[in-house]
Amino acid sequence: MTEIIALEEHYAHPEVAKAFTGGEATKSPNLQRRLEDLSDARIAEMDAAGITMQVLSHTAPAVQKVDAETAVRLATLANDALHDFVRANPRRFAGFATIPTPDPKAAADELERAVTKLGLKGAMVHGLTNGMFLDDRMFWPIFERAQALDVPIYVHPSIPHQAIIDTYYKDYTKDWPVFMRAAWGFTVEAATQAIRLVLSGVLDKYPRSKIILGHLGEGIPFFLWRINHSLSREGRPGAGFRDHFCEHFHITTSGFFSTPALLCCAMELGIDRILFSVDYPFVPSQLGTDWLREIPLSAEEKQKLMSGNARRLLKLE
Repeated sequence: MTEIIALEEHYAHPEVAKAFTGGEATKSPNLQRRLEDLSDARIAEMDAAGITMQVLSHTAPAVQKVDAETAVRLATLANDALHDFVRANPRRFAGFATIPTPDPKAAADELERAVTKLGLKGAMVHGLTNGMFLDDRMFWPIFERAQALDVPIYVHPSIPHQAIIDTYYKDYTKDWPVFMRAAWGFTVEAATQAIRLVLSGVLDKYPRSKIILGHLGEGIPFFLWRINHSLSREGRPGAGFRDHFCEHFHITTSGFFSTPALLCCAMELGIDRILFSVDYPFVPSQLGTDWLREIPLSAEEKQKLMSGNARRLLKLE
């Protein structure tokens, strides 16, 4: 049997979900049920689609949009529960920690606890932290700790800042609410986070940092040449944007099963930096695994995409 590891697969802890407010709290009952399901039903769906392992991460916005004290409490609760579930099913599941970024020092400490005590494989951060981008220096202790632990930070999108919604999306949010989410808004926000991380200097300060972007890199691989060329006009010394991105970032196929887009990413970053993901339960697992059979890669390249790269990056046994 071909091993397939899916890297961006979501769940929801009921207590964390209760803290959600605004647009991200609005999920259909069926979707919320599937997010909260950590049982044989999830495993049955994996088996039907041929998924060997899911790497679980809490759905957006996790604890990025609550106060610091609440964030610390809920992150601890979610990580303890995820640890218990993964420990009971270690061949089928691994996990990314939820970290309380509203308190950056506590977030770094919780990342260390989650990795060293709970066996989680890094952390996922959803969007802005109460309106602040992740490149702000107050968050740099998280990257320092992640480098020391040799684990990645998965930068995942969330609902854009309200000012952006009001300016760019509100005319269409009634008829097309997904426009400010997965159809476009998520991509713009997460890509902006990634570009700001490169420009901020945090990756120079912590040169062994590893960042993961979903959704085939949020469009950045397509724009790499233009971003790099445009920024190089400023005449700044040192490596360019393209070099930094290709050195520090890995991308996943979550919710993006386009062969032309995948081939573009492979040509820009190399297949060793691309990992298979579904984006369960927002996207059907079967859609992803059916697509894997069609992509024009060699057997060795497919093996890297389907599981080899994930095992190497996350140090999965």
